[in-house]
Amino acid sequence: MQIRIVSDEDEQALTDLWSWLRRDPATRTLAVEPVSGTGPTMNVLEALDIVLGHTVDIANFAIAYATWRSARPAAGTGARTLAHGDSDNDIGDLTAEQLTELIRALDREARSREADDPDEDLHPS
Repeated sequence: MQIRIVSDEDEQALTDLWSWLRRDPATRTLAVEPVSGTGPTMNVLEALDIVLGHTVDIANFAIAYATWRSARPAAGTGARTLAHGDSDNDIGDLTAEQLTELIRALDREARSREADDPDEDLHPS
């Protein structure tokens, strides 16, 4: 499953989160790819795409994110949006448990859609 954490116009927050995930022993092996802007915002970090392969990855990411969020100054507002499929979710105030359940629910929903229409990618939009 792939999720995207959006900068919410706070590139520094996203950079800090990326660094935090690379330093955390439980998340350093996650596939995390930076997403830079195009056009006038070229080279500006806009999001992180994160691949969560297993249930353990989801829990480890949720714990790392919640810990990072609690360690940030109260004024930190960026990197609060988790995007997956057609949904955007504010995760800035979620506990690790709540975030784990949200990601699992999004994963179940995506798997259910794939099971309903296995050729979804073959259908034109």
